Amino acid sequence: MPLSSLQLAYYADDFTGATDALECLVLAGLRTVLFLEPPTAEKLALYPGLQAFGVAGHTRSLAPEAMEAVLRPAFTALRALGPRHVHYKVCSTFDSSPTMGSIGLAIDVGAEIFHSRTVPLLVAAPALGRYSVFGQLYARFGIGSAGAIHRLDRHPAISRHPVTPMTEADLRVHLAQQTNKHLGLLSVLDLERTLAESAATLESLITSGHEVVLIDGFRTSHLLRAGALIDSLAGHGPLFSVGSSGIEMALTAHWGAAAPVSDRPQAGPSPTGPVLVVSGSCSPVTAGQIDWALANGFTGIKLDPQGDEAAIRALMLTALRAGRHVVVYTNHGEAVAPLPASMLGARLGRLARSAITQAGLKRLVVAGGDTSSHVAGVLGIESLEMLAPLSPGAPLCRAHAPGSPADGLEINFKGGQVGAPDYFGAAARG
Repeated sequence: MPLSSLQLAYYADDFTGATDALECLVLAGLRTVLFLEPPTAEKLALYPGLQAFGVAGHTRSLAPEAMEAVLRPAFTALRALGPRHVHYKVCSTFDSSPTMGSIGLAIDVGAEIFHSRTVPLLVAAPALGRYSVFGQLYARFGIGSAGAIHRLDRHPAISRHPVTPMTEADLRVHLAQQTNKHLGLLSVLDLERTLAESAATLESLITSGHEVVLIDGFRTSHLLRAGALIDSLAGHGPLFSVGSSGIEMALTAHWGAAAPVSDRPQAGPSPTGPVLVVSGSCSPVTAGQIDWALANGFTGIKLDPQGDEAAIRALMLTALRAGRHVVVYTNHGEAVAPLPASMLGARLGRLARSAITQAGLKRLVVAGGDTSSHVAGVLGIESLEMLAPLSPGAPLCRAHAPGSPADGLEINFKGGQVGAPDYFGAAARG
């Protein structure tokens, strides 16, 4: 299928999720740019041949009223730009609750603005270790790792998330706490039938009043089928869908735009001097990566949010100027009450900005989905383009930040569950 026009726009509920979808589209061969605010038509025109774009939001950390105030104008702006698909991109572990990051609220707002017959919901992403079977979500411990696979409500990290712990693996049951819409399921068995039979089952679900249809997925062939079914629902106006980057994987597989990632070797950027890692993540996966970094030559600096920021800055700059990699972290696996993401992100952003201006930093890693957008805001980043893969779901990008010292910075945003133990070492090696 030739892709010469704007095929897809997505709005991500957090920053690291936004770069995950960016990676999927770029590796599939689509010209894609990630913005921090919904772009105008004039802004899009600055990127000739653009086929997809994303917006990195932070609605995962907002209460419903604040979410609605953000999403209504954002969805309206995306609809006006006329892509074939508009996707509300959520975390592949469906992090949400009725009072924080409500995916149900996003569905309600999107269905109204896009006049949807139904909202396809696809969370499965086998390449990331996310599997949906009969509506139950399973997740690997650590994206891009060899960790064990757990049902979501028994996952050692996700079930204990400090803000939105997932205590229910059945996504329909979980979502029913956030929306009153009728929820249907297209199961793995439905996906194993012929395309015509799968399409007939989907149409039956829609005509019988299911306003949201969850589509299972256990293997890549299921995503290919899901992509064909979702694309078939797109009509004269943009089709609104919700889900993980499995939406991008499914649609690009159907469009035939992608060669397998393993068949698209890319030379990553070379090392660019010392790397700074700033981490607001509370994940045990990130804690293990910090352990690895401390054991392998990184200078570790614990940031007490109530402590002396000037003293932390001095330690960080001294190490970077001496050519040492640095990791500044706010949490190292401690069972502590989370602090506001805005507070952590602002302090980490100020430290990163100092490293750029005073130590010539060229490459930055930001760990923690809830703090990443605040770091990006402090750095004045306007948009991102992918440079190279680093770990599934977390590519190395180049920042476009007009008028900011961060313009041209190589930057990687990593969610808490992403990466093998030596992740920060891989980021430093390029």
